[in-house]
Amino acid sequence: MTEGKTRRNFLITSIAVTGGIVATNTFGQNTTNTATPPTNMPERVLGRTKVNLPIFGFGAGQMPLSGGEGKEGDATAIIQRALELGIRYFDTAASYGPSEDYLGKVLPPHRSKLFLASKTDKRDRDGAWRELERSLKRLNTDYLDLWQLHHVSFSEELDIIFSPSGAIKALEEAIEQKLVRFAGITGHHDPQLIAEGLRRYPFHTTLIPVNAADKHHPRPFIPVVLPVAQEKNVGVIAMKVPAYGRLFKPGGLTGMEQALGYTMSQPGVHCCVIAAETVAQLENNVKIAQAFVPLKEQELTAIAQRTANIWEDSTFFRAWT
Repeated sequence: MTEGKTRRNFLITSIAVTGGIVATNTFGQNTTNTATPPTNMPERVLGRTKVNLPIFGFGAGQMPLSGGEGKEGDATAIIQRALELGIRYFDTAASYGPSEDYLGKVLPPHRSKLFLASKTDKRDRDGAWRELERSLKRLNTDYLDLWQLHHVSFSEELDIIFSPSGAIKALEEAIEQKLVRFAGITGHHDPQLIAEGLRRYPFHTTLIPVNAADKHHPRPFIPVVLPVAQEKNVGVIAMKVPAYGRLFKPGGLTGMEQALGYTMSQPGVHCCVIAAETVAQLENNVKIAQAFVPLKEQELTAIAQRTANIWEDSTFFRAWT
């Protein structure tokens, strides 16, 4: 028996014992009596994955999901409310503090109805495999719908990823062993690098910043990455939609209606993931997503113009590597 097969059998057995869940590898196949309600949100097909998802997904990269003493109760309440609202796409990462643990305590009974994504920032095969094993155990699941190479920022990282012992090998092996369904690449530093990644490898998805301040940045993501993604039918997931709320500073956008409206009106964007720090914030965001209609060009221009004086502060995350 190969190392990979041994690993898969071990993971499935250990997760089933500790979590008491049944293996399911088909999104939408209901193996329990638990069903998530409809979101009443617009839905789009995520590129060539052929998976139909609501335009709004749950991001676990901010407090309380990402950590902090005494935050578990708040985190699980938000996750539970997201399920009640019919959210089906949950996005996390191995590096997002205890977020995988929190999700793993709430999501398992609903797993067959959900699209679950995580990420690894390891660039070598063995390191990525170790993180995948940990992510599956923490999330209390036997597979991920989407596993992403996290915050790829430099060309040297691409070279390591695509080397004979690079992380892409772990990703391919995990897909072959049905521990992962789809492969993605994420980044918020250099759009040219993400575009190059999409040219070099047939990723199913990319997670990139798409917001109303993008056009003012000297290295914008929208005109660089979206055309390549559209050409290759890559599913585009938008992040940093409100720029951690900085787009709502005085003189900026009036609220999430403008932020989400701008992002989801960009050609080739299929959905977005936005974090919520409170249940009320989550409920408001979902309500806005439910009411979304694509904006006209004149509206998009006006919204982008409102960020002209705050774009530098609103794109501070571009420096993160």
